[in-house]
Amino acid sequence: MNDEVRRAVPHTPFSDPGAFRARWDVLPADADVGAIGAVVRNLLYHYRADGIEVPEERRSDIDARWVRRILAIDAERHPEPLDAPRERSERVAGCCRDYTLLTVSALRERGVPARSRGGFAGYFGDGYHFDHVVVEFHDGRRWVRADAQLEPGWKPFDVCDLPALGVDGFATGAEGWRAVRDGAADARTFGVFPESPFSGASFVFDYVIRDLAHRMGDELLLWDVWGAMKDEETFADAELAWMDGIAALVVAADAGDAEADRELARLYARDDRLNPRGRVLQASPYGQPDVEVDLLADAP
Repeated sequence: MNDEVRRAVPHTPFSDPGAFRARWDVLPADADVGAIGAVVRNLLYHYRADGIEVPEERRSDIDARWVRRILAIDAERHPEPLDAPRERSERVAGCCRDYTLLTVSALRERGVPARSRGGFAGYFGDGYHFDHVVVEFHDGRRWVRADAQLEPGWKPFDVCDLPALGVDGFATGAEGWRAVRDGAADARTFGVFPESPFSGASFVFDYVIRDLAHRMGDELLLWDVWGAMKDEETFADAELAWMDGIAALVVAADAGDAEADRELARLYARDDRLNPRGRVLQASPYGQPDVEVDLLADAP
């Protein structure tokens, strides 16, 4: 087992179910990712994509952040086992990051190396690359990507083993950045949704940083801000060169280059542009004021 796989075995503070560990006991012993995904989808609904207006008193659901806090919210509303059906509107409101993190948590509980990856899905709409987070788990031979948010059969491919389709499938932040920089994709087609102000080259730039954090075990919210993340579309030449180098390392590490993975780990450990150091600025999809979060002090 190499360093990259070994890093994905233990829980992170975000994936650890803590006192709610027994809630995962309903899952099959063989850690089937499809069965896990079905249970996870029974716990969550997407705060924006599912067409359900989240009640104001429950809008904090989307900032639950920690698996044990998400499971605590569910247990308060539904003391029955996790596989007992919940009305969609009575589930915990979340997003792709939460579907992924819960699935990663369940896989790690069964000893399966797993991690979350941030990037862009080209399969939600022709010609656009929507920001998205998927599961990546190691089956003993290779890393497999799975979309825990999607029901099997939703697309003409296996959502538990996503095909390699480049930016037309799921692309990590680094893969998206390289496609934009190489002229193979238009930066304006990457974002939250078409015409969203959260889009473009700076958004892809941020997703390289976001994905690296997730890859290294800091599975942060999609509206957390830290380090070198940008809010403007202008880049200094040094910024572009720096990000080109980071993206190249991620792509190489994903292709099995162990030295590239070790270099990423070294950079993440020492570079404040990449590592949040336990503190983030939490923005709000609901337009609430930004909040500074001390991740150590805030942990349940």
